Amino acid sequence: MKEMLKKALAVAIFTGVLAGCASEEDTIVMAPVPQVSSEFTPQSVWSNSIGNGVDFYYSKLSPEYAYGKVFVASRDGKVKALDPENGKTLWEQTVEADVSPRLSGGITAGYSQLFIGSENGEVIALDEETGELNWRVEVDGEVLAAPATDSNLVIVHTNKGTVLALSQEDGSEKWAISTEVPNLTLRGNSAPVTVSGGVFWGTANGRLAAAIAERGQLIWQQPIGLPQGATEIDRLVDVDATPLVLGSTLYIIGYNGQLTAIDLRTGKPAWKRNYSSATDIASDGSRLFVVTDKDHLAAFDARSGTELWKNERLEHRLLTAPTVINGYVVVGDSEGYLYWVDRNSGEFVSKQEVDSSGFAVPPMVVPGGYVLTTRDGNVKKLTINE
Repeated sequence: MKEMLKKALAVAIFTGVLAGCASEEDTIVMAPVPQVSSEFTPQSVWSNSIGNGVDFYYSKLSPEYAYGKVFVASRDGKVKALDPENGKTLWEQTVEADVSPRLSGGITAGYSQLFIGSENGEVIALDEETGELNWRVEVDGEVLAAPATDSNLVIVHTNKGTVLALSQEDGSEKWAISTEVPNLTLRGNSAPVTVSGGVFWGTANGRLAAAIAERGQLIWQQPIGLPQGATEIDRLVDVDATPLVLGSTLYIIGYNGQLTAIDLRTGKPAWKRNYSSATDIASDGSRLFVVTDKDHLAAFDARSGTELWKNERLEHRLLTAPTVINGYVVVGDSEGYLYWVDRNSGEFVSKQEVDSSGFAVPPMVVPGGYVLTTRDGNVKKLTINE
């Protein structure tokens, strides 16, 4: 009974603000756990923990590997630096606040610091070597996505449609750009990405925006989805995915929108395909891997946008964004299963039940293996010996 309640709660939370608008006829049926004959079983290297994790709240609070350390954080304000070889805690910090810190956006490393946003509308900077607080500032809106760093700036996207740049030294605001936010949106925001002096991010009104990172000058906005349909839900066009840059091409996807390749030299689309998603895209350099809004896992040729394969056996299992590990496409689900998929065929190669609390974010590749963070705060490093 407890597991049934957990599953029901997970579905309710992940559907977020839309749950109250759905009709009884819109019941979501989660696909059963597929039977997989595993070709390999990953081996545990070490384990640790970080507070209470993110529990069943919406969160993309992800670990970070930088400066030879693994950094992890929990929603309730705990942050740790771990030795990637043995998992030992190098330092531990608790972000104090009068109320729960509700950490949610990050972790991002840069300038020998760690930057983390919060649902309370704060951005926090910690020293990467000691964990000491360098600065914390209030911003206009919740910070649900990881910040970006460029030109001695920390660039943050809030749920009020504002992208702002803070000084990495003291958090003072340098510039801000506002975009329109519809009355009804998905829970989540696109993390900004910087490349070649530009900053790129998705907006809640269905666009990809580009600006000059150093001074905050808006360059262009490219539509990724256009509102269609009779109801506000039908007309949702949020672009919550993080832009993915490969060479001179940027890839982005929107909810009720399109998977789009944009030539960064011209700002014009190279191709568009009608697929809907609110999660990040992964790539092996020549192929793109996408989890659709129905939790179908699909692969596309990066040059042409041609669909190469689609795996529909994880429908509505509330998947993480995909990642590529050891040449396999890997996703986790809300019940704590990790799936390994052949990137050429889309067929399952292996499956493991890791933790019943489930996953909010995908594994992170580190030297000698990969690190998993579960919803209840377990942190594990595993490796594959095929």
